[in-house]
Amino acid sequence: MRNRKIAHIFATNWLHKIIKVRRDIFQAIADPTRRAIISLIALQAMTPNAIAENFKISRQAVSKHLKVLSECEMLSQNQQGREIYYGLEINKMKEIDDWLKEFRDIWETRFNQLDDLLLTLKK
Repeated sequence: MRNRKIAHIFATNWLHKIIKVRRDIFQAIADPTRRAIISLIALQAMTPNAIAENFKISRQAVSKHLKVLSECEMLSQNQQGREIYYGLEINKMKEIDDWLKEFRDIWETRFNQLDDLLLTLKK
């Protein structure tokens, strides 16, 4: 049984190295810390250390969040000397807006129908 578990762990790690798993935009915004990082770098490009100063988590934890955001293609990297500045890829945010637009349209239609009903009842 133990050998099977070890073989499974080995095979899983091996597959993850071979197959690059593409993350999507919704994985980037699923975590509150990543959403906060997005909000920070939306205002200006920042270094990882500057980003980490805004959180009560380790620099390594911030790096892991930056890695996920990079894998989701949410960040641009600009090297200036020895520093890397992370900026926000605004075009990726459009994917979220496009997805939400469908729901926004549904709710606007429902609210318009409710307005019509209320006007009818009022008369």
